[in-house]
Amino acid sequence: MQITPPALERLIQSLSQLPGIGRKSATRLALYLLRQPASEARNLAEDLAGLHRAIHLCRHCFTFSESDPCAICADPGRNRRLVCVVEEPGDQMLIEKTGAFGGLYHILHGVLSPMDGIGPEELKVRELLARVQNGVVDEVLIATSSTVPGEATAAYLAGELERLGVTASRLACGIPMGMDLKYTDEYTLAQAIRARQSMRRQG
Repeated sequence: MQITPPALERLIQSLSQLPGIGRKSATRLALYLLRQPASEARNLAEDLAGLHRAIHLCRHCFTFSESDPCAICADPGRNRRLVCVVEEPGDQMLIEKTGAFGGLYHILHGVLSPMDGIGPEELKVRELLARVQNGVVDEVLIATSSTVPGEATAAYLAGELERLGVTASRLACGIPMGMDLKYTDEYTLAQAIRARQSMRRQG
């Protein structure tokens, strides 16, 4: 005998397809929505329905945006000679929150993964190389993750950029602030040693 009403079950199934949401979390979310006023559910449904109509990719950096170019690409105060390459729009948002980067971005929308059939043609690599060929960009900061696919993507891009005469830098990897050294794994420690910096005072 089916205890869950079919309409509720369909919502649970839909929610459970979201990243990081299992059936238990999906059930909790669905029941929460059911307990809210019908107007709240309608507002959420309208927001979801309008998402793809309102948001598209910026023609320059390929981030999600309601304007084209996006606000960052259109900002005249940005350093147009420095471009940061990230895997996904979420990575761009994370870097922006730090307030430490003042250049432009380029979103790849993935990483190289030959086993999954993802090569340079499936990413925004061609568009990146076209951007740097116009001579405006001096440096490309490659901020892909330190996973195996992320490192492979960084190495590939560095080779292509070097061929074009553009400086490629890599986002430093190392020990998180506040972490005791004895809790650091060997790979992270090795990366921190390779990315070491001088402690000489500037100025």
